[in-house]
Amino acid sequence: MKLGFVSAILDTYSFEEMIDCASKMGFGCVEVACWPQGKAERRYAGVSHINVDDTSDEYVSYIKKYCADKNVEISSLAFYPNTMDSDLEKRQANIDHLLKVINMSALLGVNMVTTFIGRMQDKTVEENLEEFAKVWPPIIKFAEEKGVKVAIENCPMLFTNDQWPGGQNIATTPAIWREMFKIIDSDNFGLNYDPSHFVWQMIDYIKPIYEFKDKIFHVHYKDIKVYRDRLNDYGIMATPLNFMSPKLPGLGDVDWGKYVSALTDIGYNGYTCIEVEDKAFEGTKERVEESLILSKRYMEQFVI
Repeated sequence: MKLGFVSAILDTYSFEEMIDCASKMGFGCVEVACWPQGKAERRYAGVSHINVDDTSDEYVSYIKKYCADKNVEISSLAFYPNTMDSDLEKRQANIDHLLKVINMSALLGVNMVTTFIGRMQDKTVEENLEEFAKVWPPIIKFAEEKGVKVAIENCPMLFTNDQWPGGQNIATTPAIWREMFKIIDSDNFGLNYDPSHFVWQMIDYIKPIYEFKDKIFHVHYKDIKVYRDRLNDYGIMATPLNFMSPKLPGLGDVDWGKYVSALTDIGYNGYTCIEVEDKAFEGTKERVEESLILSKRYMEQFVI
């Protein structure tokens, strides 16, 4: 396994500064954020360290050489939108950009894209799966043609009232994964596995690793701390940020020894990326970089 981080946390850094930071800290890879150019639509989104609109040979060669010279690999190109937004104009814009990300991943020889399925948040899971069966087969067909694997993160995107009631990503549970993989049976369609989202959903985050071992293309290291007193007060029907918060690996409720042990059991030897969303490590450039250093130091007990 190779240890890296999701580049979105370095939102004020240029591509070069971000890669330099990864190299200086001794990371082996980065998951590179590739949102459309412009203002962020939410926290940790809207960051663009690679411009997927520039597919010139010069730019592609520059990206490859810069990473090679710094001895940092790109684990995937990352874009996490709602590709099943009820607003069809927004939906199509997200799909169009995702296809550009897939194309750039192929050009760079990365051949991996990490993303969300999306969701019509006011529709049932069953209704969303019907829509998924219309929206996603062409996307995966394009990825197959380009030789790119698409890894879906299991984040519900249900944290605040504006994402209520259903959240903005249906790929949230093992039961839904089974249905997804029945609808799209492709070697290029799999998972970006993040245990933290299962913690606050009260789902076993170890068992699915074994069942879906052939579908785990990419891995996140992000922790979640559930505040039991708040959970007892608000209940599980509340929006999750009322009773939990993202933390650096080792500062929350994930048992990282058991998690990485399960990954070694299934023979996973791909990329593993720290995802920092811990509000306690925001505010200054130094504090953000410290979050990466601390996370790396902790995870190197298990992965180097």
